[in-house]
Amino acid sequence: MAPILEVRNLTRQFGKGKETVTAVDSISFAIEPGETVCLVGESGCGKSTTGRMVAGLIEATSGEVIFEGTNIKRLDSAAFRRYRQSVQIIHQDPYSSLNPTQTIRQIITAPLLRHKKVPNKAAAERRALELLEVVDLTPARDVIDKYPHQLSGGQRQRVAVARALTVDPKFIVADEAVSMVDVSIRVSILTMLARLKKEFDVTFLFITHDLALAKYFAWEGRITVMYLGRIVEDGPTPRLIADPRHPYTQALLSAVPEADPELAQHKRQIELRDAEIPSLLALPRGCTFHPRCPYSLPGQCDGAVPPLEPLPEGGRVACPVRMGESIRLLV
Repeated sequence: MAPILEVRNLTRQFGKGKETVTAVDSISFAIEPGETVCLVGESGCGKSTTGRMVAGLIEATSGEVIFEGTNIKRLDSAAFRRYRQSVQIIHQDPYSSLNPTQTIRQIITAPLLRHKKVPNKAAAERRALELLEVVDLTPARDVIDKYPHQLSGGQRQRVAVARALTVDPKFIVADEAVSMVDVSIRVSILTMLARLKKEFDVTFLFITHDLALAKYFAWEGRITVMYLGRIVEDGPTPRLIADPRHPYTQALLSAVPEADPELAQHKRQIELRDAEIPSLLALPRGCTFHPRCPYSLPGQCDGAVPPLEPLPEGGRVACPVRMGESIRLLV
């Protein structure tokens, strides 16, 4: 099956001259139709910048974004508008992404009318009510005439999801879509997104810093781990969770709290050499994780940038030192 989206050597830099920061450094991956891929990493690793490039909100400095077999840089204005409808983004903070001066009715009906998804205002209102019901804002008539500030954080995020669905997208970038809502309702929103994925046949790129959320949402999909602008490991979620190969992935997983006291007592902790993340203005040579890595080898890890190599079990890893070694975090 041909991928619905592919990025090739995608790079994004900010600034000029000596103050140039490489937020995303020559990454490549592909996502098949209907697949769920979680992009995971600490704040500042470049995952949100990647999502914005995929959604067409910012241009890449170099590299390609291929959507349905076509480089988006080669699209004319009409084709690019169709692409922007096909790829929607759900932002992290629904309060800042929703217009505070508009009612929910205006927020949902505006794209329906602008892109001629409905014939008139009456049909737009009916469709808006349907979409609000779809995202579990029931009864919809109690919500549609309110302003964003009159809703809870979870309700606002559901409105943002409904707005993304107005233009019948094929691909959704969910950028930390549940990090701004109460922990108690995160699972309900993730369950809703999983239902919408099947109901609307949508492909997801889910961006998060939380591997526990990635495990829950993409158990039947894949996880891609980023560190300081580069992909360090990816693979099917069950394999990556059970058998992480890159030391950074191992560190992320070891930091996930265990609800079971027995498991927590026996869980292996990965001790990093340094807790500080290097500055993007002065990245280490070679593997950028080597100053923090407990397995770093002088002369090997601080030389050339390690390439992503395929694993027999599925996926890729950029660590020749640990590539052939499994690790059990629960011992």
